[in-house]
Amino acid sequence: MKGFISMVLREIKALRKEKTIMFAILMQFFIASFSSVILLGIMVYYDPGSIGQNAQVMLNVGVLGNYDSRFVSLLEECRHKAVPFRDPARAEAAFKAGNLDAIVYIPEEEKAPLEMKLVLPDMDAQATLVLMLLKEPMERYENHLRQQEGVYARYQDIQGKPFTTNEFLYTIIIPILMFFPAFIAGSMVIDSIAEEIENKTLDTLLSTPLSINHVTWSKIIASLVVGVLQCILWIVLLGFNGFSIQNAGLILLLSLLVTASVAMLALIVALFFRDRERSQFIFSLVILVMFTVSYFVNPSPFALVARLATGDPYVGFSQLLAYIAAAAALAIITPLLTRRLTRS
Repeated sequence: MKGFISMVLREIKALRKEKTIMFAILMQFFIASFSSVILLGIMVYYDPGSIGQNAQVMLNVGVLGNYDSRFVSLLEECRHKAVPFRDPARAEAAFKAGNLDAIVYIPEEEKAPLEMKLVLPDMDAQATLVLMLLKEPMERYENHLRQQEGVYARYQDIQGKPFTTNEFLYTIIIPILMFFPAFIAGSMVIDSIAEEIENKTLDTLLSTPLSINHVTWSKIIASLVVGVLQCILWIVLLGFNGFSIQNAGLILLLSLLVTASVAMLALIVALFFRDRERSQFIFSLVILVMFTVSYFVNPSPFALVARLATGDPYVGFSQLLAYIAAAAALAIITPLLTRRLTRS
């Protein structure tokens, strides 16, 4: 057992020499660490209207007219700063100097309709961003004015982020971060086995008390440890970015099952072809076909991760049983194929 643990630790330490794998891990680290910024950048092109609910930006808004208006308090509730002005010339000078992001004129709430005036920057991109950030307090103020006239609209009572934001987060970012470690695990196993065969150190290892299954499973376990640690770190970093992930334990279990299955497939491919280039190429094709076919499974791994992360009450441990059975079947078949392939 001590020799097996030493083999696992050796494989984990050897990961530092694999520049491609380390770059892939760093890329995932960047995505997880700056997921809120990346999500905001995507939403700028896909759904500009959601920027106001995603961007953590504070505006300096110059206010002319009725500073006691409900709109001013709504601005402050949305974390924007309202700066009062009595003289329009001074407000314009501060705006041109860059001290204000926008100027709004608020008349007295005496008669309807209420005509507000809004001054935005000349640059289209900046003006769009400012307008989207002011959209929420403006809509809430509009709702306030309706209620004063006896018209009650409840659309502003809807809580949470817009649908498009959750769509990108839960169906793209989280599945990528949870399943990408499986690809890394497969590449780790192939590179390690190919290196052992090319350097003819596999025969040396087999001359020790360790069996072929001890050697191969040490590589698989090492890849699983690295994969699980990645997934835990990504979930923690997503939490720091303000994203709520439900059923984290089940998501980690699913990622572990997929990673283990991919690592065992990679081991079989590496032992069959016995060189790095062909093994990596065939492994890529196998993974491509496998994940394409998985879309026809109900629910697919990607959909299952998304539903678990959102706290869907209709998915749980029972949906993971098929993945447990597949991983268990591979765990039984892999040692048999390993012994046969090493004898040939």
